[in-house]
Amino acid sequence: MIVMIKGKVKYPITLDPTVWIFDDRKIKLEEAFELKEDKQEEYRGFQKPPVNRSISKMEGEEFLKNSYVMPLNDFIHNAEPTSEAKTAKLVSGSDVSYETIAYEDLINGYFLFSNNGKPLKEDGPVHFYYRDGSNQDNPVKYIKEIVID
Repeated sequence: MIVMIKGKVKYPITLDPTVWIFDDRKIKLEEAFELKEDKQEEYRGFQKPPVNRSISKMEGEEFLKNSYVMPLNDFIHNAEPTSEAKTAKLVSGSDVSYETIAYEDLINGYFLFSNNGKPLKEDGPVHFYYRDGSNQDNPVKYIKEIVID
């Protein structure tokens, strides 16, 4: 249930989407594609989300009902891609198939990591959505790693 970020980066990173449910940067799936630019920047403004914040019972119940996406910008920037980065391969499945997308689409995109409060065990660990929601009905599934080219 992990996702690697590697390729033309200074720091390869391993992501664990199972802990994102506690991350303040997460966005409800149904709200993600409706956010205006200023609200997007608010979500991207977290450097170190609180990890010891108490979660109320009501919040915990909400986490178990909703579907959430995580903006990718912070993770990609933390990997420090080289100036040569132009594309990214979203590698998926055991047969190592991939979909190539523009680097800008990657940093502006989202990973769905929770569907109705549950990790994506069947077709996960994450699904990729373009920021504009253009692939909302057909996201890239089974993503195991991101290779920045």
